[in-house]
Amino acid sequence: MYDTDKLDNYLKKLFDEKKYPSLTVCIRGPEGIIFEKGYGYCDSGKTKSAGIDTVYGIASMSKSLTSLACAILETEGKLSFSDPVTKYFPQFSIPGTPKESVTLRHLAMHTAGIPPIPPLEWSIVMNTPGRVSEEAKKLIESAPNKMDTIEDIIDYIANSGEYEPLGAPGECMSYSNDAYAILSYVVDQAAGIPLEQFLKERIFEPLGMTRTVLDLDGKEAIAIANGDITDLFDLDDDGNLYSDQRWSVLPPYRGCACVKSTARDITKYYQMLSQYGKFEEKQVIDPKAVEILIGHEFPETRYPFYCFGLNKRTINDKVICEHSGGLHGVSTYGGLIMGGWSMTALCNQGDASVEPFIWACYNLILGLPLDKSHSFAIPSGGKFSMPEAVTGTYISREASPAYCIVTADEEGNLFAKYYDEDLVLYHCEETLFSARTVGKPEEQRTTMRFLIRNGKAWGVRCYTRVFQRTE
Repeated sequence: MYDTDKLDNYLKKLFDEKKYPSLTVCIRGPEGIIFEKGYGYCDSGKTKSAGIDTVYGIASMSKSLTSLACAILETEGKLSFSDPVTKYFPQFSIPGTPKESVTLRHLAMHTAGIPPIPPLEWSIVMNTPGRVSEEAKKLIESAPNKMDTIEDIIDYIANSGEYEPLGAPGECMSYSNDAYAILSYVVDQAAGIPLEQFLKERIFEPLGMTRTVLDLDGKEAIAIANGDITDLFDLDDDGNLYSDQRWSVLPPYRGCACVKSTARDITKYYQMLSQYGKFEEKQVIDPKAVEILIGHEFPETRYPFYCFGLNKRTINDKVICEHSGGLHGVSTYGGLIMGGWSMTALCNQGDASVEPFIWACYNLILGLPLDKSHSFAIPSGGKFSMPEAVTGTYISREASPAYCIVTADEEGNLFAKYYDEDLVLYHCEETLFSARTVGKPEEQRTTMRFLIRNGKAWGVRCYTRVFQRTE
């Protein structure tokens, strides 16, 4: 039914073009595993081939597991996504926002009003041994503390005075690792056991995810991997590839970035969600929990909509839910097609583009050309009518502040300097633009949606993070 040989050839060609160290892909359908294969090597010496049981980090793909834990607890009456955050952390507040108005729902959907802030980067450099780059030294010098407890994060959100909220809760979506850090500890309280134990007993073990663990420093992952675990690759400041075995340690961010797993295991999880809690004819999770997670409360359009830990959209009238992840030595993407299909691609190089591999998997199932792009930002060929409204400088106030500087030429064409990279902005529709690399118009670097009020953009959402205008 599926031409998996053609898919294999396509993925191998794409992998060779990208020159990544290793990547593992798995696809499941109602009939079982449709395709699984590893490409490349897990170590710099090229002695360990990537295989179907190789353990990788999954980074932010961890978030939906934390949200599902909350959803399960809601079905059991132990919490509600409508609960105010202050029910679990009375000291929590966002400046200028009524304390009781921020709920678990806002945290799970990244709509609490928290912009990009520094605690995650501080937590990594203060708690991960061996990070000795110049950038790491600067971050260590700027950190107010080790950022190794959830109280440190909540205190920064409530009392730092170093950021401006994005608006009222529910008004603006901006991706927030800090929100999911808090949700991790909400699960601890509501479940009466640590999130790590809850995931193991309620999700990993029932699904037979025997090579999956939530751990902080990689030690448990190394133990269960029995040698079949990746080294971590990244590019240094000079663009040279290097590898180490230093997993990012970020203690309060357990449930938003710290799961390690295999492509085979994660497809079990996603397939279970695609079948409303059922896996291999067994009801593993209450279907009500899956409905809470990604169900009919959330819209079904071609634009990604962030539910609880997963983006939801449609491709060829099929509902897709997906998420990516990235950390040092980790770049991942996984998705599901409602009705029984799931796919995962795990790579052991940081800041790698894994989307095209998953798109090819979608295309195999949907009967589309394997190289078909599923970017939702499609240039219209026209120009934006108010370039003056969006030109200016926007900032993301993380520990290493990032800028998006938008300019226009005399003809009204728009450009951006984004993380020091020169981009051309192609208008798509409304205030949405496809930001593409100069000289390579086929390569989309990110999407930009300008948030305009009273004739002037106060912010720009670069993919999922809102940069705020600075004068």
